[in-house]
Amino acid sequence: MILLISPQTSDERIRRICNTGTGFLYLVSAASTTGARQGFHPEQIEYFKRISAMKLPLPRLIGFGIASGETFRAACRHANGAIIGSAFMKSLSGEGPLSEKIRSFVQNFPTLPPYSRILE
Repeated sequence: MILLISPQTSDERIRRICNTGTGFLYLVSAASTTGARQGFHPEQIEYFKRISAMKLPLPRLIGFGIASGETFRAACRHANGAIIGSAFMKSLSGEGPLSEKIRSFVQNFPTLPPYSRILE
């Protein structure tokens, strides 16, 4: 079970969530809707640092606003990884072969595994 936390989630509740969840802890980067952003604000960085300092047993992945190689790398500096959702789904729209759309999108994220491994 993957549970989400936000910047407003208390430390006590985060610890309870970690004791209940399995897999990883989903750090919602902001209390807003998902979608592209230009980067993280200082308040978000402090939130990521606060969670990291808690030394939780589950890996931490940051989601919401991860839409470019830059935001992906920034998230990975503060967590074990990042979740790319809306930007990926948007990249699949329009005309053209699906495999080419995926290849084009993944090339913007050089820290992801090679394209061929993603499709396995």
